[in-house]
Amino acid sequence: MHKKHEHAGASSRGVLKPEPILKEIGLKSGDVVLDAGCGDGHFSVAASGIVGQSGRVYAADVYEKGIDALKKEIEKKGIRNVEALVADMTKSMPIDDGALDVCIMVNVLHGLVANGEADRVMRELVRAIKPGGTLAVVDFKRKFGLFGPPMSVKLSPEMVESTVAPFRFAKKNVLDVGPVHYAIVFRRD
Repeated sequence: MHKKHEHAGASSRGVLKPEPILKEIGLKSGDVVLDAGCGDGHFSVAASGIVGQSGRVYAADVYEKGIDALKKEIEKKGIRNVEALVADMTKSMPIDDGALDVCIMVNVLHGLVANGEADRVMRELVRAIKPGGTLAVVDFKRKFGLFGPPMSVKLSPEMVESTVAPFRFAKKNVLDVGPVHYAIVFRRD
């Protein structure tokens, strides 16, 4: 029997530096961004500083404890441009059609693919990301012995592209963003 992949994994804190990654994928002042499957919001907090007060960050995750931790952090730091949401993106996202300039998915897509949930999520993202907008997938390199999920769950950039491309996303580039991670950036057609 196939064991379902657990979505509430370890935080990317200490493993990934979000600011340079977010800048390299093209996040800028004034953008409206969704951190899909944000966990404890490590990337969401970094994105809030880049998009500034004219931008907005939606941080969404099904894991309520992670969202609670993020809410405490943004309150403590006085961050006002982040909205932390408990949401199951495999069902629907509380984001208006075409509202997003950028969506980031950090260490998320491999679990959605493993559980057969990627198509449902991609339909939601293509609805929420405006034409010309960006989808950036940061995930684990598909190599043995590296930190992260089992090899059977890891996705190569080519596997990510074959999952995402049918939903009107065209690959822009692939970036090496750390010893165990890559990012693949797509433009929404």
